[in-house]
Amino acid sequence: MDVVTFHIEEEYDRERIDKVIATLNEEWSRSQVQQWMKDGLVTVNGKAVKANYKCSVGDEVTIALPEPEPLDVEPEEMDLDIYYEDADVLVVNKPRGMVVHPAPGHMRGTLVNGLLAHCKDLSGINGVLRPGIVHRIDKDTSGLLMVAKNDMAHESLVNQLVHKTVTRKYKAIVHGVIPHDYGTIDAPIGRDKHDRQSMAVVEDGKEAVTHFRVLERFSDYTFIECQLETGRTHQIRVHMKYIGYPLAGDPKYGPKKTLPIDGQALHAGVLGFTHPRTGEYLEFEAPLPPEFEQLLDRLRNNR
Repeated sequence: MDVVTFHIEEEYDRERIDKVIATLNEEWSRSQVQQWMKDGLVTVNGKAVKANYKCSVGDEVTIALPEPEPLDVEPEEMDLDIYYEDADVLVVNKPRGMVVHPAPGHMRGTLVNGLLAHCKDLSGINGVLRPGIVHRIDKDTSGLLMVAKNDMAHESLVNQLVHKTVTRKYKAIVHGVIPHDYGTIDAPIGRDKHDRQSMAVVEDGKEAVTHFRVLERFSDYTFIECQLETGRTHQIRVHMKYIGYPLAGDPKYGPKKTLPIDGQALHAGVLGFTHPRTGEYLEFEAPLPPEFEQLLDRLRNNR
């Protein structure tokens, strides 16, 4: 059984323990955390606590992650764009249109299916449908993902995400002309109260911080780079809509009249982390996909 341990920092003082744990990893739902607590898998300062326990600065929280269920996802041969691979980790450039992991009713054609055919040794911590998956990007977002090939690597990469030491930079095209060169959006994200299939900035959501800088301005659009401090579901898409500059092509959070692209213009271009075994910092950069470059050329020509 793998164990994740961390200490409560000042920003989480007096917060409920189940909420704090659920903010640490986008793959952990609050209901899942509450079940772990009922099963005695979570302790604070060595003692079991209830989900409504209010944290104090310095509390040592230990999570004994449950053993994974037997894997039941079919491997599929795919031409994966692998940027780095060793015995512990793998970095892959996911194309737009590919789902990261299977879900009931959609068990084939995902990145996980391809990873299982490529290598037999993936971490099982995140269960039967998400072997090796530490973080994810949306179906229509292209770019880099880190994958854990064993549980030691998985635990290390999750802890790096928890402590916000992973570098994740995205490039995006948004509606509107952003007047300032830099900005930070610090606004909590949770389920939209009016649409449970969408995320939104909500008062009781999980902490979410996005930094952005303008790369290029056009007549009606702006080309930006975003750096994630946290990794919430749809974070960049929700945050840019929240400040009035939704992503071009975004069918869920953007306007219908938009650029000719099937899905949001968003690319996870830079990924950096500390290698779980060697301690070396590794950073990778994937160029914009051709359809993204074509959009930029179109905007430049229409100035």
